[in-house]
Amino acid sequence: MAKGSALIMNLPSVDDLFSTEEERQEAKLKKLYDIPLSEIDDFPDHPYRVLDDEDMQALMDSISERGVITPAMVRQKENGRYEVISGHRRKRACEKLGLETLRCEVVDVTRDEAIILMVDSNSQRSEIAPCDKGRAYKMKLEAIKRLPGRPPKENCDPLGHNFDAPRSVETLAEDSADSKTQIQRYIRLTYLVQELQDFVDEGKIKLRPAVELSYLDEESQRDVVDRIDETEAFPSHAQAIRLRKAYEEGDINYEKVMKVMAEEKPNQKVKIKISFDRLMPYIPKGFTDDKVEDFVIKAVEHYHRYLERQRDQVR
Repeated sequence: MAKGSALIMNLPSVDDLFSTEEERQEAKLKKLYDIPLSEIDDFPDHPYRVLDDEDMQALMDSISERGVITPAMVRQKENGRYEVISGHRRKRACEKLGLETLRCEVVDVTRDEAIILMVDSNSQRSEIAPCDKGRAYKMKLEAIKRLPGRPPKENCDPLGHNFDAPRSVETLAEDSADSKTQIQRYIRLTYLVQELQDFVDEGKIKLRPAVELSYLDEESQRDVVDRIDETEAFPSHAQAIRLRKAYEEGDINYEKVMKVMAEEKPNQKVKIKISFDRLMPYIPKGFTDDKVEDFVIKAVEHYHRYLERQRDQVR
């Protein structure tokens, strides 16, 4: 019986019998198609922003000259339309150029598998904004948890503070250049109001103070935004820790935010802003920027000596 079973298992399939080697090899190749842009949708809640900036213009110039070199990756949805997994910038560039189709690789994956593919395919980008990375990590983490065999959602806190079964985040860290702790920090950024997220992506608020601010409720976060708008000063890590502590103790309002953010930061130096237009009438013509600074310093020194002489005459 065992011998018969082995013989049956080694029999070629009907497709093998009636297909050529060329057809079998072709079946293994990527499925590439020119798909109408009108039939392609963006991925729902796509975490990476697509900006019409200089890089987009460079991509458009490249496509105009050489076409789409790397096909986009899409999946076909139940309604017959397609959604982009990788290639949102290429799709946008083609739309702006007025092209009708986009060269695509069609892959047969579930929505959760597509999320994982989407995040992984973008992880090699040279520059990813911190909050974009946080949204991507959060989406991939939730997708990993839903895969068959993963721990149930209630057993794994996505913020990393109560891990009874941390396998999902560990799996995420294994496929990433970031550690588990760093991934948790990026995910916390998704809990910031949009204005604070913008400050983080612009580099005005660092990652660790941003994480502390993410534990404040929306009203308190907006108090921080208002204070930043008024003073153009951003909270340090120590100040953000104090704000979080005040919130957790139920002792926070705008006055508290104002008081904490008014505290002098370690090694803080006073910065004086002087309009160059006010200086121009007194600066000799032809002075370069570095000479202007020297001129101003010498002028202040000269005025300082003048005041000292005035005080000496009074005495």
